[in-house]
Amino acid sequence: MRYGSDGNGMSSKRDYYEVLGVSRTGSKDEIKDAYRKLAMQYHPDRNKSPDAEEKFKEISEAYAVLSDDDKRAQYDQLGHAGFDQRYTREDIFRGADFESVFRDLGFGSNLGDLFRNFFFGGRDLQESVNTGRDLVYDLEITLDDAARGAQKEMRISRTEKCDLCGGTGAAPNTSVRTCPRCGGQGRVQNVNRSAFGTFVQVVQCPACRGRGRIIDTPCPRCRGTGLTERDRTITVKVPPGIDEGFQLRLEGEGEAPAGGGVPGDLYVSIHVAPHPYFKRRGDDLLYILAIGFPQAALGTEVSVPTLDGKANLKIRSGTQPGEIIKLKGKGMPRLRGYGRGDMLIRVDVAVPERLTRQQKTLLEELAKEFDQKTR
Repeated sequence: MRYGSDGNGMSSKRDYYEVLGVSRTGSKDEIKDAYRKLAMQYHPDRNKSPDAEEKFKEISEAYAVLSDDDKRAQYDQLGHAGFDQRYTREDIFRGADFESVFRDLGFGSNLGDLFRNFFFGGRDLQESVNTGRDLVYDLEITLDDAARGAQKEMRISRTEKCDLCGGTGAAPNTSVRTCPRCGGQGRVQNVNRSAFGTFVQVVQCPACRGRGRIIDTPCPRCRGTGLTERDRTITVKVPPGIDEGFQLRLEGEGEAPAGGGVPGDLYVSIHVAPHPYFKRRGDDLLYILAIGFPQAALGTEVSVPTLDGKANLKIRSGTQPGEIIKLKGKGMPRLRGYGRGDMLIRVDVAVPERLTRQQKTLLEELAKEFDQKTR
């Protein structure tokens, strides 16, 4: 599972807007202009300083995210910690429009090599396209789990490489051969000529059905698919401070793709079960304390529950219904920072529904006393 980069579950990356030097409300044109200027400054072909390459990677990643409306919205909502849970490096750069920027700067000819070498270790970005399907599972945890962190086990069903054929789809002691028609590309070109010109259409290879290979003797277990269905027990590490609706990404724990490639990811959607005493308000916890009128009027000391056990709480004389008393640092751990939120105790004054004769008499006398003082 990839969760940040500093060993404590928190992302150590700089804010993307800060990296490009634009405001959070900046337009796409402003973002593109800012990246173009920084790319001119830090491109390793023009800047030979030792940190130019890392700086160029940083600004390119920021541009890839902020220039895409969907990725930018996710980043604005989740911040680095949540965004990095959902997007791999390949996801971040896939579909980003660098062509127009680098064409203007005069680097269009080597753009493909540049990104393969810098961001994917020489591997073509297209190689990551053959990725297995992502899986999404729901996990219910308690508020105590969310506060302290926990390790949970989940039982999931997914497709994996067939262990008999190793995912090739071919029976043991047989081999897979490259499709002779498409040469392993999985696609062929159809050329049509007419009075209006020559048209080239790229279509799926009919001989291998787009797989680029032909299996003469399919594996008897997976029937040539290279995949089998299995149930697995996955351990999920829940970080302290996690909240309802957060998603944890377990990289490579999704389904395996047909024909080989990279397994998808497993997204675990967190659901926090209601607590009998506390209600969560961000990093704070709300507890409703019911006391009687004499306690509110005279003041008292009571014991209240917290995540760390019982705590003594002083009620001042004259406390009003709905008043909030704060216990600092007794709330939830902050997921994207240090420290904890607060415990907010809302005081409710309970009015008895039934009174004894003596209680009624005493209250009537008290009411007369108040009436005399207000006259």
